[in-house]
Amino acid sequence: MEVTTVASPALWAGFIAFVLALLALDLGVFHRKAHVVGFREAAGWSAFWIALALAFNGLIWWRFGPKLATEFLTGYLIEKSLSVDNIFVFVVVFSSLAVPPIYQHRVLFWGILGALLMRAAMIFAGVAMLERFHWMIYVFGGFLVFTGLKLLRQTNGEPDPQKSWPMRLIKRVLPTTDRYEGNHFFVRRDAKWLATPLFLALIMVELTDVVFALDSIPAIFAVTRDPFVVFTSNIFAILGLRSLFFLLAGVMDRFVYLKIGLAAVLVFVGLKMALVDVVKIPSAISLLVIATMLGTSILGSLWVSRNKEGPRTAE
Repeated sequence: MEVTTVASPALWAGFIAFVLALLALDLGVFHRKAHVVGFREAAGWSAFWIALALAFNGLIWWRFGPKLATEFLTGYLIEKSLSVDNIFVFVVVFSSLAVPPIYQHRVLFWGILGALLMRAAMIFAGVAMLERFHWMIYVFGGFLVFTGLKLLRQTNGEPDPQKSWPMRLIKRVLPTTDRYEGNHFFVRRDAKWLATPLFLALIMVELTDVVFALDSIPAIFAVTRDPFVVFTSNIFAILGLRSLFFLLAGVMDRFVYLKIGLAAVLVFVGLKMALVDVVKIPSAISLLVIATMLGTSILGSLWVSRNKEGPRTAE
């Protein structure tokens, strides 16, 4: 069955060209010279990416109407919130591999560029599967409910990437160095190319995104089936992931209830998918429920963390 979308081929091409231009400006102009991204710079870029996504949302409202605009905003909020879980793992990966802060932006840039390509393939494959096999929506829904409940019960910290089987496999099949060689992913030694720890960090970032995409992409299918809305909401959320990392990496321990909020979102969208033929939940209601869940978990986390910091500061 043919996949249908409201967007014309020209709009698809224009959006992809726009994203590529943004990435070229990012790497070739604004981050041409490697440097440590500070809090103020990260906050500025985060505000820029969010404002750009909201402006695009306004464009969708103007061009296609409020229903599709609400679906885009809901999908963007889902992806943005679930991408915060990526940051937990990125922090562990960079810490475990001792990635110098000055090179972390380079790893995230190329990691996210690869993520954009992989997610595009996964989105189109997912849409085609749902169009052809309607029963797959129940599988996706059940998977999201299971993932949400599993996340809710998760109490252990993130595993050490150095001891993970992907890292052991990479080191077994790929010759590597034990030290960083500036911002290079590969170096040549004795007529032989060797991967640096920076490339290992890049591989782990890519694998992490694939794993989390298995949750986030089906979650957006619960909101909309239009590939253009799914793709653009995903892309805008991923584009802002780097600045969000540098903004939140140092304070992730304060969001003690965030995983509960994310688990609730996954269970909600999973149930919405599984019951799609029984109960029709409007996009506006879904947006309100998801925003409430995330807002409550974030505000609750900040309130608890604030109360805990008081005695330590006084001491």
